[in-house]
Amino acid sequence: MTGSTVKAPWHLWLVGVFAVLFNAIGVFDFVMSMAQGPKYLASAGMTPEQIAHYQTMPAWMTMVWAVGVFGAFAASILLLLRRSLAFPVFALSLAAFLVSLLYTYVLTNGGAVMGRQMAMTIAMIAVLLVLFSAYARWMSARDVLR
Repeated sequence: MTGSTVKAPWHLWLVGVFAVLFNAIGVFDFVMSMAQGPKYLASAGMTPEQIAHYQTMPAWMTMVWAVGVFGAFAASILLLLRRSLAFPVFALSLAAFLVSLLYTYVLTNGGAVMGRQMAMTIAMIAVLLVLFSAYARWMSARDVLR
């Protein structure tokens, strides 16, 4: 970088605001799941089996979930603030998300319990996290993020 500031393209604001709003949903879901537990999960339409799956998650998995959602939200804010740290924080969030997939689909029967609708939601989250990460990396490479 030459020390000059590259003007932020219009799409940075579009992607950044969308990322903040989307990832705020994850933060809200995590906080409500922790604060209200089964009551919130039931109000979200989960079955008793799905609620039991969430309630029996080990503490390490809850921590992974927290890193994923709060990391993605923080990275979104960093993107809007034009900080190059956005990319590694998005990457950390994506890594936490992949660990949660490993837990759900390999280490437990969570995939069968959560069903097809949750699988579609997970796929959408995965695609968006990859796109947000790639976008942050692209903006860093173009010296838009500092």
